[in-house]
Amino acid sequence: MCAAGASAVLVYDAQVGIFAHVRERETLTGRIGAVLTAARAAAVPVLYVRHVSLPPSHLGVAGLRTAMAWQRVPQAGDVVAPFPPAAPQTQLVAELTPVGAEPVFDKLGMSAFVGTPLEAVLRDRGVRTLVLVGAVLEIGIEPTARHAADLGFLPVVVQDACGVVDAEAAQRSVQALDYTLSCYRGTAAQVVAAFGG
Repeated sequence: MCAAGASAVLVYDAQVGIFAHVRERETLTGRIGAVLTAARAAAVPVLYVRHVSLPPSHLGVAGLRTAMAWQRVPQAGDVVAPFPPAAPQTQLVAELTPVGAEPVFDKLGMSAFVGTPLEAVLRDRGVRTLVLVGAVLEIGIEPTARHAADLGFLPVVVQDACGVVDAEAAQRSVQALDYTLSCYRGTAAQVVAAFGG
């Protein structure tokens, strides 16, 4: 499933402002780094997505409603843009920055496929398996895995290389993915071995 010629690795939201909230950040970063090292050694493409925010002045009803819920504010006027593209908290953590020409796609939503060229890039390269690492499992990685499956890819969630903020919510996400048979799960060590590392 994780054959080098048919796989790609997607690093999901490995951003300063997001990694500040995940559990066991150093261990997580090391496991993601091991997957990236093995992928690069096997010529498996590595791609990144990061979450960005529009200014509140450019949000519509749905965007404001979502921002109000996430920021737990009662008024639309209280919404701030937590991830402006140039802000320090929006940048990728130093330990996991892209190498060479590895692309970084900006997204506004939870699925890495919505509003980005990710699907087109994967199909153009003949990728069948999408290996998911990054953060946060229970917020964006689960919907990305589901979307990948709906598009006909084989999503592999590298569970110990996916950051978690709320352990109970993450467990529910894993159970939901397992129940729907919409993805595969593995460990960083298994993926490294599959890539030949």
